[in-house]
Amino acid sequence: MGPPPKLVSDTELQILKVLWQLGEGTVRDVLREAEVQGRDWAYTTAQTLLNRLQDKGFVASEKRGRAFLFRAAVSRDDLLGRSLKQLAERVCDGASLPLLLNLVHGAGFSSKEREAFRELLDRLDREELN
Repeated sequence: MGPPPKLVSDTELQILKVLWQLGEGTVRDVLREAEVQGRDWAYTTAQTLLNRLQDKGFVASEKRGRAFLFRAAVSRDDLLGRSLKQLAERVCDGASLPLLLNLVHGAGFSSKEREAFRELLDRLDREELN
């Protein structure tokens, strides 16, 4: 059995990034913003990607007048969390610590970022005591 499929493809992720930036928009709005970012998709391609993301639960839509307005149904942080969990499952048999340690060790955090990380750990310790 092969690895589980990605939550979203690279192209679907590009669509989500556009929606995160726009907040919401029609297919044409998404196409216009994607073009500004250097992507040249046909209308039907963008529509297909939006529908696929909607089927997966990552995009929601509602009809307003004659057009459908699309918006991301997940935040960037939520998708990142799901992706990291999937990676931990695939590579580390579900253990998160090796993934976290590798990220921390290889990231080259600034002293300010390390301090923010320490504050997060301290807060988690305090919450655990309560």
